[in-house]
Amino acid sequence: QVQLVESGGGLVQTGGALRLSCAASGSIFGIRDMGWHRQAPGKQRELVAAITRGGDTNYADSVKGRFTISRDNAKNTVYLQMNSAKPEDTAVYYCNVATIQRAYWGQGIQVTVSS
Repeated sequence: QVQLVESGGGLVQTGGALRLSCAASGSIFGIRDMGWHRQAPGKQRELVAAITRGGDTNYADSVKGRFTISRDNAKNTVYLQMNSAKPEDTAVYYCNVATIQRAYWGQGIQVTVSS
């Protein structure tokens, strides 16, 4: 019954911006940390950004100063604002939501940055 719906991906030019959204719905309770991971072709999945229910954030060094993670607890939604996009940001981005019982993952959404 739980589903994570990701949106906002697509094609953007180098230096441009995108805003990813991930909304959790269904029988999900006790949401704690939320975050985004990404996986580029031939690469391992890596953490991009995470945010606690209290608003503390953590970013990969490669995106610090360019990306901003935020959340709306009333809407069970986490966002990733991607500014100053680079070709190396091209990847499938996966939303993840941690609850008291387990973690949930989105299907993944493609982000492509043209050079």
